[in-house]
Amino acid sequence: MEYLLQMALTLFRRRPKLVCDTGTWQKGVLELKRRTGGRKESGAFLLGRVISGVRHIEKFVFYDDIDPYCFKNGIVEFDGRKFGLVWSKCRELNLTIVADVHVHPGHFGQSASDRHNPMIAEKGHLALILPYFAARDCLPGRIGVYEYLGMRKWRDHSAKGATVFQLKRR
Repeated sequence: MEYLLQMALTLFRRRPKLVCDTGTWQKGVLELKRRTGGRKESGAFLLGRVISGVRHIEKFVFYDDIDPYCFKNGIVEFDGRKFGLVWSKCRELNLTIVADVHVHPGHFGQSASDRHNPMIAEKGHLALILPYFAARDCLPGRIGVYEYLGMRKWRDHSAKGATVFQLKRR
């Protein structure tokens, strides 16, 4: 009976939308923090695989490695003509973009620019925002997690923490 109860709980437990190995996450966040210099935004495409509907982050590809001028005004202004390089990187690694992440100087709420200019304008895309130039804890529940719904509309999953974005140890 207990076994059946455990099986039922497992079947009905909601899977997270996004998962990342803790080491990969910490290394990527530290690099984002370093790139901010404590005074400008930084960001990355999060590459990985989608397995049974769950997005698994495997690699950070930093915006300014693709477009060196994307932070010239202190905020993210990625040149859309550079997306071909991103897709080439995805093909090379046999990965896809599973989310994107960028930092803000203050809180993790979306700016008007974030809402109106998704990095990937595809329904279901996840955009993460790290507060305070990634200088504080950047763990699920303390970061912004936004799902693109299309037509410049978003669903805010930030308060759901690890039920939406989980960090896992290998």
